[in-house]
Amino acid sequence: MVRIGLALMALAATIALAACGGGIEELPENFGTGSSKEVKVEKKASGDMTISNWPLYIDKKTVGDFEKATGVKVKYVEDVNSNEEFFAKLRPELAEGNSGGRSLFVVTDWMAKKMHELGYLQEFEPAAIPNFEKNLADNLRGASYDPGRQFAAPWQSGMTGVIVNKEKAPNIHSVCDLFESQYKGKVDMLNELRDTVPLVMKCEGVDVEHATEADWLKAIEKLKGAAESGQIRRFTGNDYATDLTNGNVVAAIGWSGDAVQLQADNPNIEWRMPEEGCILWSDNMVIPVGSPNPTAAEAWINYVYDPVHEAQIEAYVNYVSPVEGTKEVLVKSEPEIANNKLIFPPASFTKNCSIQPSPSPTEEQNINKAFNAVLNG
Repeated sequence: MVRIGLALMALAATIALAACGGGIEELPENFGTGSSKEVKVEKKASGDMTISNWPLYIDKKTVGDFEKATGVKVKYVEDVNSNEEFFAKLRPELAEGNSGGRSLFVVTDWMAKKMHELGYLQEFEPAAIPNFEKNLADNLRGASYDPGRQFAAPWQSGMTGVIVNKEKAPNIHSVCDLFESQYKGKVDMLNELRDTVPLVMKCEGVDVEHATEADWLKAIEKLKGAAESGQIRRFTGNDYATDLTNGNVVAAIGWSGDAVQLQADNPNIEWRMPEEGCILWSDNMVIPVGSPNPTAAEAWINYVYDPVHEAQIEAYVNYVSPVEGTKEVLVKSEPEIANNKLIFPPASFTKNCSIQPSPSPTEEQNINKAFNAVLNG
C-alpha cells in the first residue's frame, strides 16, 4: 500500500484539489445553450491518446498496464490543478470544437455539468464501456446532472467533512462546533464554495440540495462574521493539512482522502462525519468535443472499471472507489484499505450526506461575489 508521508506533503497538497468545488468564476455568456454529441467509436482501440488528470491521482503501474493490454500509447498529463483554471485554459479551444489534443480529462461534478450544458462534452457509447455499465457503484447512478450517466464517469469520489486533532479537540463532532468560542483562531475552512458553504447551511438546518439563494447568502454571512471576529484562522486549500500537523489549528473542514494520508503519519488526526452529514462529490472522466481518439478514451474507462484494475489505483489514491467489486479484491491484498470506511463507506455512514450542490446560473453570480468578498476580506 502506498501512502504519502509528511515529507511529501508539499507535493501531495495538489491531490485534494480534485475535491475542489470552488466556483468563483465568470459564467460563459452562452451557458446552458449547447448540445453534446455522441461519441463515435471504432471497433478496437488503437493509436495514441492524451489524458489530463489531477496530480498524484493514479498509481505508477496502471497506465503501462493499459498500454500493454490495448496497444494504445498513452500520454498521461497531470495538468488539472483547479476546475476553474483548467476550464479557462481550454474554453477557447472547446468553443471551436477542439480539445487541445486531449482525448479524455477529469473534472468535478459541477464542472462536468457546466461543460455538458455548453456542448463541450461527448456522450458515451454504452456498448463500448460494459464494465462501467455493470460496475458503477449504485449510489453514483442517477446523478442529478447526468441521470443516465451519459457523459460523466466517476474517477474517484470523496467526502467533505471535519478533520480534527482528537487530542486537542475531542468534542468537535458538528460543523456548528467549529463556531464555538473555545476554538477561536484554531479553525481552518476550505476556500471552496461548494464544500464549505453547504456544510454551514447544513449546520443551520438547510436541505442543501434544495437551497435557495437566500440560504446560500445567509451561510456566507455567517462565515463573514466568523472570519471578521477571528474565529476562522484562514480560508485555504489543502494547506489545512500543514496547519493540522504543526498545531496551528485543532480542526478544519477537509476532504476524506487527505485524512487517510494524514492519519498514517499522526494517529491523533481524524476525519469525522459531521452530525449534520457530509458533502459528497466525484471527479469524473469526460470525453471532450474534438477528442482525437474517443475509442481509446472509452477503452480506458472500460479498463479502469474492472475491479482488479481499480483496486491497484485505489491502493495508491485512498479516496472513495466508484467501482463495485473493488473492496472484495482489496480484502485479499490490502485489508486495511478494504476495511477503511473513508474509502469504502457503508450506506449507513453516509445516510445524512448530500451531493455537492451547485446554485443555478442565475444565482451563481451573486453567491460567488459574496463568497469572494469573504475570502478576500
